[in-house]
Amino acid sequence: MASHNSIDYLEFPATDLSAIKDFYDSVFGWSFTDYGPEYASFAKAEAGRDGGFATAAEVKAPGLLAVLYSENLEQTKADIEAAGGKIVQDIFSFPGGRRFHFTDPSGNELAVWGEDKG
Repeated sequence: MASHNSIDYLEFPATDLSAIKDFYDSVFGWSFTDYGPEYASFAKAEAGRDGGFATAAEVKAPGLLAVLYSENLEQTKADIEAAGGKIVQDIFSFPGGRRFHFTDPSGNELAVWGEDKG
């Protein structure tokens, strides 16, 4: 169960989704759930933390995207902006919920997701 304002999910970019899945399966024994041709998730039971791989044209350092969970996405977004964070991708829907991306005052990009309440 996700906990409000906690790191809930780690997302990595992947230039070749099939190759990255083969790598993590071969090395660590992870299994995946595909969500279309450009996204695959892995589960906490095998990896220690839920996460996924999103198809990307290239991977820029550091590559990792920490995804926090919020019970109230709009309020968390407002709180981030009030504290000096910058929204770099507004709220959007995806299979399983909605999320947005922001940068902190040092320029680190993170995302926040919430369940779709619609």
